[in-house]
Order: sequence, then structure tokens, then C-alpha cells
Amino acid sequence: MDIYGTLGPACSDADTLAEMFRAGMTGVRLNLSHVTLREAADQIARLHEAAARCGVTPKLLVDMQGPELRVGVLPAPLPLDENSTVTLGADGVPVPAAVLPYLKPGQPVLLDDGKLLLRVLDHTGASATATVERGGVLQSRKSIALPGTDIRPPAMTDADRANILDAADFGVTGVMQPFVRSRTDLDTVRTTLDNAGGQHIRLFAKIENLDGAENLPALLSAADEIVIARGDLGNAQPLWKLPALQKRIAAQCRAMGKPFMVVTQMLSSMERAPVPTRAEVSDIFNAVLDGASSVMVTGETAVGRYPVETIRYLANTAREAENFAL
Repeated sequence: MDIYGTLGPACSDADTLAEMFRAGMTGVRLNLSHVTLREAADQIARLHEAAARCGVTPKLLVDMQGPELRVGVLPAPLPLDENSTVTLGADGVPVPAAVLPYLKPGQPVLLDDGKLLLRVLDHTGASATATVERGGVLQSRKSIALPGTDIRPPAMTDADRANILDAADFGVTGVMQPFVRSRTDLDTVRTTLDNAGGQHIRLFAKIENLDGAENLPALLSAADEIVIARGDLGNAQPLWKLPALQKRIAAQCRAMGKPFMVVTQMLSSMERAPVPTRAEVSDIFNAVLDGASSVMVTGETAVGRYPVETIRYLANTAREAENFAL
């Protein structure tokens, strides 16, 4: 099976990447919400240098911007203390124009995969005031979600189209389309890839909202692999319902012979600790037993303190699950 890390400052040098390949990594994810392929050219070159040292042909997945909503660029990380108030929009936290009409009093606002929770107090048109119910530090370009709303931005951004034109030249092997809502989203990306000479590039459909989960049967034939992306999928419903939904998606993929990946917080504690929790290794083990063809970590290797150890635990646990027999 495939073991993916995510490129970032914690693993941007060839030596660290080589250690990650030796620990079992088979491919990497590059998040294009923060950088373009051309801007990441040096990083990608170091990736290929490291893989060559280890005799590995790496898989390179690019995670598109897609219809995901994110806050804009902040001048510095912004502490948001519980019970404080913050402005969203003009002269405050920059948010996409598409969300402004939905910032009605009482509307919950989830930031950074739900780590932070705000609630709108009032709305003046160009901005809204919200109170912080679950605090933390907000970084630039983190996700923003408004539970219970139906905001529908286009499937692809201009930056996505530009990156796809460069994908084949940079050795991209897979494109991850976020927040897939319908078959039309995937067909749009597939056509754009094919027209750019990327017929060989695999298309990964990220299931991150209830529309994608409900429309999964129609998506299976249009995607090369399904991604159970538990971050925003856990924001779309009460969190205690997420495990059952993950199991249902996995079962549908198995029934149709469709490869699937499980991602998000698989080894989250290892952003700060050299050893994972028992719950995390059990999560990885069970995902593989459910039939996952690949597993991925994100912040754990991108910004965490222990990227090599993270891959070692991920790969060894997945291998143990593959070899498991009652």
C-alpha cells in the first residue's frame, strides 16, 4: 500500500526526505492552497533527489484549492482567546466574499478544520462580528466552514487551472480534488487534466462534505481513488457520527473495487511528541483492515517535530495490519 507524507518546512531538505523514504514513505502530498507548483520547484527537486538516493520512484500528489473556503493572508498568527470578539471581513480576518452573505447572527464558524469555533453576533454587510467559543491561534490560509449553509463556489480556481498546466512537467502523479460535490466536479477536473497532457495523472476525489458522501455512487466511476478526508467531513456533522460514515464510504469502495485513502489526524499527537497514542495506531490499523489502499499524514510531517518517526509509525502500523490474520 502507499504511505504518504506531506511536504512542508519540517521536511524540506533532501536528507530528511531520504530518511522518510527509508522509513517507508512511498509518496508525498503538496498542498497547493499555500504555493504553486512553480513556486515549489526547488522543494520538488529535493524530493526527487532524496528518492533517487533511496532507489524510490516517488508518487507526487497535489492537493488543489478547489471549492474549499479559506481565510486570507494574515500579517501574523492571530491569537483568538475564548469569549473575545473578532471581526470577519473588512478590517478584520480576511474571509472569502462568498461567505459574507451567510454570516448571520447565531451562525457558527469553524476555522482550521474545526479547531477554532466562532459564533456570529452581528452582520453589517462588508463584515461581521463574532465571539470566540473555542479559542486558539489562527494562521493564514486556514479552512473556514459554516455548518448548515450551502455555499457553492466553482470546482476549480484560476490557480488550479494554472497548476494543472504545469502538472506533467513537474512529475505529478495524482491530483486531489477537494470538496467534491457531484460527478460534474470530477468531470471538470478530468477534462482539464486531459487537455493539458495529463491523461496519465490519477484523479483523487476528496470526500469532505455530506453532498460528496451522499453522491458517492456517482463518483466512483469518475475517480481513480476516493479520499476519506476526515477534517472537514467531521465538521459537516456531529463528530460522533464520523466513524460510521467512514465505515460506510469504505464499504461502498470495497464493493465497487475502488481504491480509497484515509487521511486527517492519523498521528496528530506526533506534531509534538515522538511517540503516538495507542488510539492513533489503532486508527491506522483499522483503516487498513477496512481496505484502505493508502494512508496519509499532513501537518505531522509538514510542520511537526518528528517527520521521520511519524512515517515510521505510519508505515510499520499499516504493514502490521496488512499481515494481520485471526
